[in-house]
Amino acid sequence: MTLKKQHISFEETKQFSKLFLDYINGESELRKFYSYVPDIDSFKQAIEDKSKENTNRQLLVDVLKEQYSKLPINSQSISDINLLLDKNTFTVCTGHQLCLFTGPLYFIYKIISTLNLAEALKKKYPKNNFIPVYWMASEDHDFEEISSINLFGKKVKWNFNSNGAVGRLNPSSLNIVIDELKQILGESANANELIQLFTDAYLKHVTISDATRYMVHQLFSKYGLVILDADDSRLKAEFLDITKDDISNNTNYKIVNSTIAELEKIGHKSQVNPREINVFKLSENNRVRIETASNETLNYKADEYSPNVVLRPLYQQKLLPNLAYVGGPGEIAYWLEYKTMFEHHKINFPVLMPRNFALLSDEKAEQQMQKLGLSKADLFKDIDQLIKEFVSKNATSDLSLKDQEEKLKAMFTDLASKASAVDPTLKASVEAEYQKVLASLKNIESKLIKSEKQKQETNINQIKKLKDKFLPEGVLQERHDNFSPYFLKSGKNFIGDLKEAFDPFEFKLLILE
Repeated sequence: MTLKKQHISFEETKQFSKLFLDYINGESELRKFYSYVPDIDSFKQAIEDKSKENTNRQLLVDVLKEQYSKLPINSQSISDINLLLDKNTFTVCTGHQLCLFTGPLYFIYKIISTLNLAEALKKKYPKNNFIPVYWMASEDHDFEEISSINLFGKKVKWNFNSNGAVGRLNPSSLNIVIDELKQILGESANANELIQLFTDAYLKHVTISDATRYMVHQLFSKYGLVILDADDSRLKAEFLDITKDDISNNTNYKIVNSTIAELEKIGHKSQVNPREINVFKLSENNRVRIETASNETLNYKADEYSPNVVLRPLYQQKLLPNLAYVGGPGEIAYWLEYKTMFEHHKINFPVLMPRNFALLSDEKAEQQMQKLGLSKADLFKDIDQLIKEFVSKNATSDLSLKDQEEKLKAMFTDLASKASAVDPTLKASVEAEYQKVLASLKNIESKLIKSEKQKQETNINQIKKLKDKFLPEGVLQERHDNFSPYFLKSGKNFIGDLKEAFDPFEFKLLILE
């Protein structure tokens, strides 16, 4: 099914940082902080530049094949992985935490954006192959961020204690959460398919990494997505020199801090603050920051090191023949801090591609908005401002006392002038009386608006529901809602419909119906 598309500019939503807007708008002051502009023609140079690097393609393929041996894979998946042995094959990559049940909608959007980018590049550069990669952030230890989803206004949470890498956690206790999901999702065919997917993923695998790989593979394998878990001793050995340099010499701390200072000079706040040592010690049940260098820290095994948010992009670009990173505003903001660090280590800095952004609407919501006379831009206004404007616009009589305010101001100005002529000290007294009367006038106006709101209560409640649909809890829908309600309506066609609607080079907020 082809979704109806509308657009709204990022600026109109007031949901995006100045740094992100400056990046997509090509502001000249930011140009030194990235290597390529985010358009399809930039990839010609990116391909040429990345071709000069030595990527251990054989190791990458060996690790991927081993990881995929845990999946019910098809021949196409192995074929795509084998393509990585070819020097004319490159990757485009997105990364994300291992959120339960995929987490918020934008997880889905990031992967679809990456799939579409790979396809667009193949059309533009047919002599090359482009593999879309999902880099699993399996070593992240912020369990709270991945432990719940929002579903039909309810938070569904995995109650579990963890200080270690989330990818290594055992998901067996999620059976309780899946039982809760069954009650919420119902018993339709699509609901049963979704519950079966979650059951097979989390209750038939021994780690969250394996579970997430299975789940994402089942959702996206038909589109050629390759999934990589970089928590592997062989891959980390490839990065060991940079890891130990970071611990011993604090090289990346110095370089990135210098870049942050330059960004701050042009008015942009830092997104990520580097530490002197940007490496964690990773054990089976814990992930602990390395605070100081010592002989002990420099003699850890490769798989005991875990890069933080500063080193992880460098690690990614070291392992992959990667041309682009597809990310959201926050990710692009911190990548802009890293270009000089990449240059120091002689690793090519990728094209930073903004992912697609979308609001999902439906026929009922569209009809309500049309009936209420609201535009999409209206929904991004402050709710109190939006209701006040709506009530005033649809009132049976003019609620504004602005004309009366102007007359009052003119009257008291004249009065103050006359009083001052008699006694200059009386001017303050007149001003005080003016403020009292003005406050009374404002109070009367508020009462008029309140009374009109009561008459328009039904419409106001509809506005609040629309606002909550598109901006639940004040954030974009895609950062709050899980994909499950949309899967219930459309099944796996939901992903195909989004894929058809998204354009990887269209930098606007989509409204899809």
